[in-house]
Amino acid sequence: MLKGIDPLLTPELLKVLAEMGHDDAVLLADANFTAERLAAGKPVLRLPGVSMLRAVQAVNSVLPLATDVESPVAFMQVSDTTAPYRSGLQREVLEFLQPSLQPGQHPEPIERFAFYERVRNIYAIVLTGELQPFGNFILRKGVIGENLRP
Repeated sequence: MLKGIDPLLTPELLKVLAEMGHDDAVLLADANFTAERLAAGKPVLRLPGVSMLRAVQAVNSVLPLATDVESPVAFMQVSDTTAPYRSGLQREVLEFLQPSLQPGQHPEPIERFAFYERVRNIYAIVLTGELQPFGNFILRKGVIGENLRP
């Protein structure tokens, strides 16, 4: 056990998050996501029985979001809808993440099949127990550091 670490963050998940570099991305996926096929050798970690919001809260407690991109958060757009439509789950998760975004940043909705293509380039997949369809979120890692010294 470690002091101050969310108990949902398993040793394996902490290791993967720590290994990620700046601009690497992690997918937090719902229970129905085709993770094994799309992972193609990348780490697939499981948080069975855990809701998406709770998983995002845990990961966000240690993972800084990228500040140098317009959209450090992406989500799978619900099929047969157009932006700005968001499901109740998507609204909950994005509302939670909003304070972590910089001014001018916004979440990016991605069409389902384009989302699958984006997943091919992520660092790891975390499968949750979320049963709500289209409950899939990509988080891009930022940096923890100081301002440049003059």
